[in-house]
Formats: sequence, structure tokens, C-alpha cells
Amino acid sequence: MNILVIEDNDQNMYLTEFILSQHGHSVLKASNGPDGVAMALDKKPDVILLDIQLPGMDGYAIAQVLKGDEKTKDIPVIAVTSYAMRGDREKVLAAGCEGYIEKPINPATFMNQILSFLPGGKA
Repeated sequence: MNILVIEDNDQNMYLTEFILSQHGHSVLKASNGPDGVAMALDKKPDVILLDIQLPGMDGYAIAQVLKGDEKTKDIPVIAVTSYAMRGDREKVLAAGCEGYIEKPINPATFMNQILSFLPGGKA
């Protein structure tokens, strides 16, 4: 799978890329909202992992743009975020994300969490 990770924290990006690569996936990276949207439209990844708190454009706006565009509306978008207050999960899903994974991620279960939000539940 080609997976686009939109994440501005270098340590989170490194860990996410490492886990995905170890499972045989190709990783596309963007560190801000506008670059993430542009890359999604250009590369049409299989899945998008999306931080919510990003420079340039937050994850809610990114999800809405991607779900409103014919080229990207069917790409599963999974929020990977430290937003864990009451109502945050619902707000993420209302913005158009198919899934929600709370940070800090658990390396032992992260890949299975991602797969659980994909059609068929596997890559």
C-alpha cells in the first residue's frame, strides 16, 4: 500500500514511517496541511494518516477538502491525533475521517488499528 502520512512532528513521523515500512508499505510524507492536500491529489495514496494539529491548515479542514474532491473522496482518511477529550473522536469522524487513532501510538498494535478502518480490514 501507498500511505500518505501528514504529520508535522519529526519523532512521530519517524516512528510512523518505521512501522509502516517494516510492514512493507510505501510512505509518502507531508509536514503541513497544504502540502498534504497537494500530495494526496497528485499521488492518490491508498490510505491517508492525518494529524489534526498541523501548520497551514488543520486536519479537520484537510479531511473536508479531501472528502469533497472527486479524486480523493474514496481514499480512507484516518486521524492519528493527541486530541483525546470528550467529543474529539466524533468531531474527527464528522469532518470525514473513517477512523481515529489516539497518540501516543502503540507500535505493537498500530498496523492492526489502521487495517481495521480499511475496507475488508486488511491491506
